[in-house]
Formats: sequence, C-alpha cells, structure tokens
Amino acid sequence: MGEGFTHFDEKGNAVMVDVSAKTPTFRTATATGYISVGPEIMEAVVSGNVKKGDVLGVARIAGIMGVKQTSALIPLCHPLPIQKCSVDFETDKEKCRIHVYCTVKTEGKTGVEMEALTGVQTALLAIYDMCKAIDKHMVMSDIHLVEKTGGKSGDFRFEEI
Repeated sequence: MGEGFTHFDEKGNAVMVDVSAKTPTFRTATATGYISVGPEIMEAVVSGNVKKGDVLGVARIAGIMGVKQTSALIPLCHPLPIQKCSVDFETDKEKCRIHVYCTVKTEGKTGVEMEALTGVQTALLAIYDMCKAIDKHMVMSDIHLVEKTGGKSGDFRFEEI
C-alpha cells in the first residue's frame, strides 16, 4: 500500500507482519505517561486513604496484565513471551501528577514497544478507576515511548523536537 507500511499487503489488506525469517534478538522498551489529578486524590493516593485500596499496587498489577494482553487488544500485534515487566510510579505532589513508567523485555523476533505503551495506559486507567469516586476530573497525558533497544530498526531514544 505504501512504502514503510508493513501491516498492509500489495492489495491494501491489513496483515500481520511475517517475522518467521527474522533472528530472535534481545529487545527492551520503556514507555511513560501521567495522570493529572486534583489535590484531594493526590493526598489520598500518597497517604493510602483511597477507599478502594492500594491504588498504585493495583495499578502496577493492571499494567503488568495489560502488557501480557497486548496481542489480544491490538489487532496486528504478535503474542510475545514477556521475560520481564516492571511498572513504576513517581508522584509529583506540586503538579498533582502521577507518572507511570513501564519497561518490558523479551528475546524475540519483534519488539515490545506496544506492550510497554499498553502497560502504561492500563496502569493509568486503573488509577482513574480507583479514584473516580473522589473526583472524575483526571486527565491522562503524554503517553509515549521513552526508549527501545534491539531489532532491525536499532535503538531509539525519545527526544523533544
């Protein structure tokens, strides 16, 4: 359909990329994003006083589960053997933001960028779900790939343009 669009065949049909001839390599990806919350939510999350429980603990598990389900959610993603997944948080009390970082590792024929991005978004959604009873004025923002290693396209590091 156009040069550079590997998910389409010569007739323009959507296809899963054929990776059968590729050699497996070690691959990593880290993604990030944040959710802006009000001061009441920030205080409740930091102090552990959200009625539904440990917000960041549940969000961590949600992020990991999202990583593992990526190929079921994104139509043309290959199912991958995830060898490592971490979901971490930073709270910025001044700006009332909760930052999520998701790092995924595998040894395979295709990268884990979509898995890392899905992990971030799933963790952010879990935070929203657990805090919406306090205040629904929350915004998820700036979700993006921070870096990736391995594969034919080589390493990538996000830099502001």
